[in-house]
Amino acid sequence: MSLIKSISGIRGTIGGKTNDNLTPLDIAKFTAAYGTWLLEQPAKKNSIKKVVIGRDGRISGPMVKQIVIATLNGLGIDVIDTDLSTTPTVEMAVVSLKADGGIILTASHNPKEWNALKLLNQKGEFISGEEGEHILKLAEKEAFDFASVDKLGKCTTDDTTLDKHIEAVLKYKLVDVKAIAAAGFKIVVDVVNSTGGLAVPALLKALGVEDITVLNGELTGNFAHNPEPLPENLTALSREVIQQKASLGIAVDPDVDRLCFVCEDGSMFGEEYTLVAVADFMLSKTKGNTVSNMSSTKALKDITLKHGGEYFSSAVGEVNVVNKMKEVNAVIGGEGNGGIIVPDLHYGRDALIGIALFLTHLANSHKSTKQLRNTYPDYFISKNKIQLENGVDVKTVFDKIRKKYKNQPINAEDGLKIEFDNDWVHLRTSNTEPIIRIYSESNFETTANNIALKLMHDIREVL
Repeated sequence: MSLIKSISGIRGTIGGKTNDNLTPLDIAKFTAAYGTWLLEQPAKKNSIKKVVIGRDGRISGPMVKQIVIATLNGLGIDVIDTDLSTTPTVEMAVVSLKADGGIILTASHNPKEWNALKLLNQKGEFISGEEGEHILKLAEKEAFDFASVDKLGKCTTDDTTLDKHIEAVLKYKLVDVKAIAAAGFKIVVDVVNSTGGLAVPALLKALGVEDITVLNGELTGNFAHNPEPLPENLTALSREVIQQKASLGIAVDPDVDRLCFVCEDGSMFGEEYTLVAVADFMLSKTKGNTVSNMSSTKALKDITLKHGGEYFSSAVGEVNVVNKMKEVNAVIGGEGNGGIIVPDLHYGRDALIGIALFLTHLANSHKSTKQLRNTYPDYFISKNKIQLENGVDVKTVFDKIRKKYKNQPINAEDGLKIEFDNDWVHLRTSNTEPIIRIYSESNFETTANNIALKLMHDIREVL
């Protein structure tokens, strides 16, 4: 089916033939390449290399984990196994446990047949594009040197990392536990049969929220719906929020690094506005700059300018956002897919700190969730995609599109971003699926949809 190698890790479907899917042999090969790269890095004095691993709730998780642990141990690398966890939890654990790297076993928003290796450096951040290319070359050459029997690595377990992550969120300077508890929120959570079921209710209880309803809380990996937290996948959450007369609904993806909210009337707060709302709150307390990727709403720029900061855009991909945030010393950043990055907690998308800051903002505003949403600019983003067949030359496709729209302002840093007065459309290949994404934004929903449809027609014509 598919095997994708990108800045978002090694991602593929379970089963099938090697080199085309994420088979046990592919898992071992790419793990060995990552471990070999790790062994090339300068070592701490008299220390054995150490890697933290964790996984989401996918059915294939235990199988993948066993292969990853055995491969790393075979290279002479020690493993700290946190087992069922979240992406941000593993990122933070790499630092707190003084490890040399980390691997998160999750395909994020992809359906259950997918899994992936998300690769981290010693800072608990995604490896760079250059490092990723080097690891892929090691895998291709199978340039591995496994350890002798007396130097095999060991595996230990650590079941405290999620509790420590929640504790760090509670202690964060702008999280107001007393205000959240006093607000008496009634919250419905959709954790889509993955590790959000462990993390989100535990966080909410620690924040003093007593009335919690959990949907799809069984940690089976059999996702009750498409796990990407988009409006069309959250109809059951919307219905439950209305039925329960809840203050809001919360949805996360399987590895808990993406976050979105549902208003008390069942309408979507909008995943694009997760970052906007949290940034608005943070910038009201801490002046500074913001960053989001080129496919995210311009509402973040509006909010940033309102608070006297400067807004910057980056190429799509968490590592690109993080690099830009460091470059411009941003106080908050993220992506329009509901990813929040709070750098003085850690440089990674984190739904848990996002929830705590959003609830603090909501409690202090003394508004309903819908009223808070109505305080922000109303832009509409149309999100679409076109499936790609194997062997499609996307560069040729984009070159022809660029030629057709040569009279419009075009940014080619990441695919093609074409501007039409105050509107825009962004075309790019996905880091996580064999598709072209087509995102367009306008003040009017119909206009955004029409721009997207026009460009999809142009692309299909070229294909």
